[in-house]
Amino acid sequence: MSAMRVRQLTAAAAALLLTAGLGGCSDGPAPGRTPEPAPARADPTATTGDVRATDRTAVRDGGTLRWAVDGVPATLNVYQQGATADSALVAHALYPSLFRPDEHGRFVPDPDYLASAESTPYGQLPQVVTYRLNPHAVWSDGTPLSAADLAAQRGALSGLDPDYEGGHPAGYDAIDSVVQGADPHEVKVTFRQPYAEWRSLFGPLYPAAETATPGAFNRALTGKGHPSAGPYTLSRYDAEGGRVTVVRNPAWWGDKPKSDRIEFLAAPPEQRLDQLNQEQLDVAPLTAAVDRAVPEPSSASPSDGSAGQPAAAPPAAAPEAAELALRRAESLPGVTVHRAAAASLTQLTVNADRGPLTDPAVRQALGRAVDRRRIAEAALGPLGLPAAPLGSHLFAEDQEGYRDNSAAAGPADAARLLDEAGWKRSGDGVRSKDGKDLALTLLVPAGSATAKRTADALTADLAESGIEVRPVAAAAEDFVKDHLANGDYDLALFSWPVGLSPAGEQRATYAKPRPDPDGTVAVGRNYGRSGSDEIDRLFDLAVAELDQTTRLDLLQEADVQIWRLGHSVPLYQRPELVGVRTGVVGAGAWGFGWPRFQDVGWSR
Repeated sequence: MSAMRVRQLTAAAAALLLTAGLGGCSDGPAPGRTPEPAPARADPTATTGDVRATDRTAVRDGGTLRWAVDGVPATLNVYQQGATADSALVAHALYPSLFRPDEHGRFVPDPDYLASAESTPYGQLPQVVTYRLNPHAVWSDGTPLSAADLAAQRGALSGLDPDYEGGHPAGYDAIDSVVQGADPHEVKVTFRQPYAEWRSLFGPLYPAAETATPGAFNRALTGKGHPSAGPYTLSRYDAEGGRVTVVRNPAWWGDKPKSDRIEFLAAPPEQRLDQLNQEQLDVAPLTAAVDRAVPEPSSASPSDGSAGQPAAAPPAAAPEAAELALRRAESLPGVTVHRAAAASLTQLTVNADRGPLTDPAVRQALGRAVDRRRIAEAALGPLGLPAAPLGSHLFAEDQEGYRDNSAAAGPADAARLLDEAGWKRSGDGVRSKDGKDLALTLLVPAGSATAKRTADALTADLAESGIEVRPVAAAAEDFVKDHLANGDYDLALFSWPVGLSPAGEQRATYAKPRPDPDGTVAVGRNYGRSGSDEIDRLFDLAVAELDQTTRLDLLQEADVQIWRLGHSVPLYQRPELVGVRTGVVGAGAWGFGWPRFQDVGWSR
């Protein structure tokens, strides 16, 4: 590891990673070479989700839905460091988002909140976005949504006031001012520099009362008494009892919510199959329940009998246990298992600050030695999902803008690269140089069957090229702070959320690490520790490019440069499994989006 010290990443970044990690704690609505055949652009008819949808007239009025979550969220403010995927799920039932993603990851206006939104024409500066708010949209205390809400949120998230203890989502720092327009329903947002991905802002939007001051913003957003503006409003917030209840919002102006109430119930993943079987849950994310299933005690591995050593632990999340759990889920009476490729990219990250991987040729050879289709088949096939290998660091396969750029890594000739770098095969087949074997550690999430299948396939792939790999499992609570942030690994297997605004959201993952004046390397989210001025320049150009075609071209070139750098190897989209009770419509595996809660209910 470099002699320079590494700044620890923020708790918010750690939470982001672990929420989306392979087999993470929350399932979330939350990653020789032959280039894989893939379309240049996403198929416009393909969709990424698996949701049982129907006309609202076929959904009966009334009833209660019981929805599994990992736990009662510590906050419903998704911009606070304690936020989780469950925070976001519940928040989408209670708070506005001016835009929401469609099935291809494109932000489209939500007419419940936004009558129109228009940016100044391409090339005209400064960029001004004029929002026309739905005049019927009000907070639950009767206050209309207004410029004051957008202005307060911009102030809280811009980073201009260090007393705000939240994250700083991309884009808010580019805003110069937020003012009322011609009337109270018009809002004009002026940018100090062009910001192409402005549609990602103000979602969720919180009332000014919750964000206008650091004191208000820094409080955990829990319990009753907070204004909301969604189809539902909060009725009960019981952290000790593991229950959050939302009921129809009497001030709601849009389509009447079909369900009377939704109970978000804390349900540990390992108990969800039993609770579905006992009809205690109606919607239950099952990715972790399947991925982290453990063998029955009778099938556990016995102790190895070593004197003075603890007995060997049962093989947690053995692939055969996961397959049994999936079969059980599929056989539960009255339950359908919905499957989709999640909005999360699983990748093999390469630590460029470690041993032989400091040589770009070795990193490039390693990437070329990975058979991504074989790995996708090993990881996704047992879950009943298509074995679709990824060819982009920045886009998911069904996302607008996706293109397979893996050919940029060069021809599938890892052996030649390693030979030229001085790593020669020895008698046992492992390459060596200067008396040292080309042996690497592979950091994997502990207890994940999908990660184990992936690691096994990776180990076999790299062994064929003379690279010895030793998987090392790390618990979720240690994965980031003890390994990724400190550079204590050679290769690492984990997932990142898909950046629906990739120019702004993905830049930090690939930004060139730079030392501070005191010698501290500001790694941030770039755990691969490699980057270039050219990649940074392309991201900066893309985030300010208002012409969509040109912006996507810049991002494609950035992806090409990331492939050539040997920063990481995209593998596949993380699987998403959701169990839904027969008769429930509007629920399933959402892919890029989130539930439209007013449409979720029971069929007639």
